[in-house]
Amino acid sequence: MAKASFSRRTVLWIGLAVAVIAGVAVDVSARQFGRYFNAPEPQNVNPRYDGRFALARIKYNVAPGGYYYRGLPAWAHGYPRAEENLEQILDAVTAVHPHLKDTVIVGLDDPELFKYPVSYMTEAGYWEMSDREAAALRAYLLKGGFIIFDDFRDPPRGGGGFQTFAANMARVFPKGRFIELNPKMPAFHSFFDIESFDIIPQSYDAGRPLIVGLFEDNDPSKRLMAIANYNTDISDFWEFSGDGYLPVSASNEAYKIGVDYIIYGLTH
Repeated sequence: MAKASFSRRTVLWIGLAVAVIAGVAVDVSARQFGRYFNAPEPQNVNPRYDGRFALARIKYNVAPGGYYYRGLPAWAHGYPRAEENLEQILDAVTAVHPHLKDTVIVGLDDPELFKYPVSYMTEAGYWEMSDREAAALRAYLLKGGFIIFDDFRDPPRGGGGFQTFAANMARVFPKGRFIELNPKMPAFHSFFDIESFDIIPQSYDAGRPLIVGLFEDNDPSKRLMAIANYNTDISDFWEFSGDGYLPVSASNEAYKIGVDYIIYGLTH
């Protein structure tokens, strides 16, 4: 697949795709009241597997405090709009043509996970994991799977924050070591060229985002198996890019990061 750059044409294409997603902009208050409160826990029927790409959202047991947003469990924050919108962008600007409305929810210990090479978890500070799930996630990643962690931060807003996330991953790979990534690494040049993390938009988190990764054999020259966006919520821009109150320019950057992650996961 040909690699794209940050040309004006590329930005225009993403901007147009965002506009298609947006349709008619809604008032900011719509996010704060009414349809964004008291949402039921998602009950999803996954599409029959047909080889097309779908970003698999990971469902997990939620620690206390993880139901603060719309009454949803932490694993479902942003569902299904975040992945639906990201996949529309993926469909518009790449040769990957995913399921556009058929979303996927899967548990770590569900054998169906192995049908989806790229998976996504939100709010990992509230993530509770069994030994069975730890073993299944280890097998998935070693077999070639790639997992994206996004939208978690320091306590009290983020549950156990990075400590909970790191403790869980230490059970998956006891000798694994997350390292801070830099924008020169291949994951940030798999489709778009991301030259600086300064482009990462912040929706409500304060301070600098931290992007870390876990490589095979802890070797940065080998395959990246897991990537974590900490102290940031990139998926917030996927979820709300069509609501008319987030800048299109910021949503563009968030989509570039998401597309790069997916293309990296599909090609490594």
